[in-house]
Amino acid sequence: MTDTSEDTGTKKSGWLSRLKAGLSRSSSSLGQSITGLVKKRKLDDESLDELEEALIRADLGVAVAGEVREALSKGRFGREISDEEVKRVLAEEVARVLKYSEKPLVIDKSHRPHVILMVGVNGTGKTTTIGKLASRFKAQGLKVMLAAGDTFRAAAIEQLAVWGERSGVPVITRPAGSDAAGLAFDALEQAKREGYDVLLIDTAGRLQNKEGLMAELTKIDRVIKKLDPTAPHDTIIVLDATTGQNAVNQVDVFERVAKITGVIMTKLDGTARGGVLVAIAKKYWMPIHAIGVGESIDDFQDFNAEAFAKALAGVADTV
Repeated sequence: MTDTSEDTGTKKSGWLSRLKAGLSRSSSSLGQSITGLVKKRKLDDESLDELEEALIRADLGVAVAGEVREALSKGRFGREISDEEVKRVLAEEVARVLKYSEKPLVIDKSHRPHVILMVGVNGTGKTTTIGKLASRFKAQGLKVMLAAGDTFRAAAIEQLAVWGERSGVPVITRPAGSDAAGLAFDALEQAKREGYDVLLIDTAGRLQNKEGLMAELTKIDRVIKKLDPTAPHDTIIVLDATTGQNAVNQVDVFERVAKITGVIMTKLDGTARGGVLVAIAKKYWMPIHAIGVGESIDDFQDFNAEAFAKALAGVADTV
């Protein structure tokens, strides 16, 4: 069934409302800093220093904070400025940085299956994100298979099985402790044989200091290439916004091991550190596919740079 324009508009409005509510902690923290700043004095070096520090505390990163400062000072230095004007400039600069990274996850149907390797540390919401992606792809009419490659944790295998049942897609599993690379190989072999469009492979939540786990991730990549030299077609890191700057470090580590092709950020509703997504976009210039601002499937949507920037800055016309 095709959405009417009214239905589409309602859904868009609903998502923007959830996005604004989800980023309320981040925007409120920034807004308080901005309001306190502009009420004190005209725009001068001291107030710009304070703003820059506030942006860095909000995890936007040093580079972006400096760019916002520079943009704000142009034509405004030495005069009074409203908090709404500061927020508007902030939103414009954040949107400019993020626009390059705005890229939905697209399935290439020339690959059967299109293999997506999902990586990230424990607790980021990776397994749940896989389930939500599976539901989305299934709704698009794609034939989807899941592989429970986090064989270190029985709970992760069970959780993915639940998502598979909920989404109506098969989940390839092995007992806890099994070889994850072998499972990935078997899953890809079956997916190729049975004509699946998408294969989503979960992996264990590897910590940066666990060299063995990182080596296993390299092994998974090597093994699936035996069946399809072009696979994985996407390697997506799932990040938890509540970890702040630690999320930047995680990208750095996984990028060296797994050649990350895209980012999905979860739990933006649970933190005042949502600005970290901006810092990641500025440093790595890699695609941001989707973000999550809650637990339900409707709280998980394609990333939109302008909407995110306005919600983060607390600009009034977000919705």
